[in-house]
Amino acid sequence: MNPEPGPVWLWGTPRPRAAKLVLHAALLAATLLTTTLVGARMQADFDRGLPLLSLDDVWRAFASPPPFPDLLLGLPFSLTLLAILLAHEMGHYLACARYRLDASLPYFIPAPVLIGTFGAFIRIRAPLYSRRQLFDVAVAGPVAGFVFLLPALAIGLAWSKVLPGVVAEGALRFGVPPLLRLFEAGVFPGVPADDILLHPMARAAAIGMLATAWNLLPIGQLDGGHLLYALFGRVHQKLSLAFLLALVLLGVLFWKGWLLWAALLFFLRRHPPIHDDAPLGPARWKLGGLAAAMFVLCFTATPIEELATLSTLGE
Repeated sequence: MNPEPGPVWLWGTPRPRAAKLVLHAALLAATLLTTTLVGARMQADFDRGLPLLSLDDVWRAFASPPPFPDLLLGLPFSLTLLAILLAHEMGHYLACARYRLDASLPYFIPAPVLIGTFGAFIRIRAPLYSRRQLFDVAVAGPVAGFVFLLPALAIGLAWSKVLPGVVAEGALRFGVPPLLRLFEAGVFPGVPADDILLHPMARAAAIGMLATAWNLLPIGQLDGGHLLYALFGRVHQKLSLAFLLALVLLGVLFWKGWLLWAALLFFLRRHPPIHDDAPLGPARWKLGGLAAAMFVLCFTATPIEELATLSTLGE
């Protein structure tokens, strides 16, 4: 006798159990708290015309949280960042649901770090049997996140300030992806990037850009690696290895963090095989081109740079 089917929701996929929903909600609430703590400190520094948070500022944000009314000032940063991350993961989730693939809701990761979180992820428990499924699930996340970060970036830049040399006065400097520079040039024509103090909402959108670029790296089992496999099939491994070597070169020339990324991705460079020769069709190839353009617009060779030590700043 076949067992009775459990409760279903989107497109007939299984509904998550109540305990799992509580876990997802608790992680989201905790991440909202940690990112709001960082955002409140970021907003206070922005109001005083101070540059990007130092590591000492981040520690104070968690060790000495502000009172409740002041904590709410961190919501523009936290809600913007979480909306971008949630859009990205729900893009993956809804694509899985469309194909009736068993996948979890997003797991958020709260953390006392520079941005208050290590991001979010979903678990896809079902195998993918076609390149079309693989492509659609992989591309849905970056596209959804990108759609959300564009208006946030525009609004955040409209609230930003021009303060000559402000970025160079801080302890850290985030890289400026081409998309951010294009928006800056439109809002503040002729103003150098180092003279623009980003509003926390714009900072959240910029972090969303970095997350988009990292996910679209065409290596292994990242979103970009899945797209590479779906588009080019059997040559994926060679192309992935070539991009991995390029990452090592970037680590030598620009940012040492790429070397760590390359080491981690080396062990994830192989892609589970999908035996499917069905053509993707012109629409998906165009979407693949859009994903490549998003990667170029959001990528920077130096995502973060240390400008001064804490001891130097304290003198």
